[in-house]
This record gives sequence, C-alpha cells and structure tokens, in this order.
Amino acid sequence: MKKILIIEDESSIAELQRDYLESYGFSVSIEHRGDVGLQRALKEPFDLVVLDVMLPMLDGFEICRRVRQEKEVPILMITARKEDIDKIRGLGLGADDYMTKPFSPGEMVARVKAHLSRYDRLTGQAGAQEQIRVRGLLIDKASHQVSVNGEEKSLTNKEFELIQLLASHPGKVYSKEELFERIWGYDSLGDIATVTVHIRRLREKLEESPSEPKYVETVWGVGYRLRA
Repeated sequence: MKKILIIEDESSIAELQRDYLESYGFSVSIEHRGDVGLQRALKEPFDLVVLDVMLPMLDGFEICRRVRQEKEVPILMITARKEDIDKIRGLGLGADDYMTKPFSPGEMVARVKAHLSRYDRLTGQAGAQEQIRVRGLLIDKASHQVSVNGEEKSLTNKEFELIQLLASHPGKVYSKEELFERIWGYDSLGDIATVTVHIRRLREKLEESPSEPKYVETVWGVGYRLRA
C-alpha cells in the first residue's frame, strides 16, 4: 500500500484529501505544521508528499527545498495563490507538480496516481542495462545517472524522464503540451509553466551556457528537441 503524507494546516481540506485518497487504497498521514511535516517527510518512507505552500512554522517552499536535497519522493504542491511566480518558484525548487485551490479532489487523486505510476516505472528500470549517448551527453537508465563530458549531473526524477525522452529521439521536436502529457500524464492545459521550468533547470545543469544551449534546443513556435 502506497503511503502519502499530507502537510496542510486547514483541517477540513486535509481531511477531504485524506478521505478521497484512502477511498482509492492509499495509506494517508496528515501534519498541520510545516516543521513537523518536514521531520516526517525526511524520516519516514512516504511514497508521495502533498504539500501546501502556506504553513505555520515553516512554509512549503522551504520544506520542498529541504526534502529534495535528501529524497526523490514525488512532491505535489498546493496553494491558494494564483500567481505564476509561486508556481515557477515551487517547480524550480524541485516540486513535481503544482495545483491551485480550489480544485477537484478527483483531479488531485488522478495526479497523485500519475506521479506514483511514473515514479514506479522510472525506478523499475534498474535492470534495463541501457544507455543513451548523444555526443558528450550520457544517460544510464540502469543507474539513473546522467553525465556531460564525463561529469555526473544530479537530476530530479522528472528532469531525468524529460531528458531521457528527448534523448531517445534526437532531433525530434516535442511540443510543450506533448512533453507534459508524456511525462506528467494528464491534460496540460494551464500547466505549460511546468515544462518551461523543467527545461530551464535542465539547461542550467547540462549546458555550459544555458542561454546558448548545445543539447536542449528551443524550436520557436513549436517546442523543444535534443540536438542530434
């Protein structure tokens, strides 16, 4: 049974999320304070964290940053604020997804299931002994490692999936919508910032000059491709 941690200070919202998730067979724990939630997220083997941004004692952005330093557990961030800058900040800190209140509990469950499925698929590739090499870029599926000219790069799960998809078909152009659907697994309407932020983070990690990328190229008006 998959274990999910909800860090949310509004009891009614947290309990509604828990009820929906438990109805789908998940084991759910709730914490209302940011500092306590962080301790549990770091110490206990949760499969996914549903994380509110505005929390007492420690906000969701700091929790996300500190969890991502130690774990690759999927993180779904939630906020009542609609500003894109919050979404970009959360994704930039390593969150896998972002939802804005109010939202349908059914949609939340769908996103949770999609992220867990992709995480299981990704971590289940350990026996696949397969590598992808594009010029100086090396992607090792077996060890979940990426290196550029022999220098290992640290990527999050979604960053790894994204570069793996692009590198599997060098030269093929993927639209933002297609990338979102292939990596995140549901309708991308309104979530284009997710792809944009992850592409930017990939360039910062893989490119010598992110503003002049040699690997992940933008095809203006179309999408992105890995330069062959």
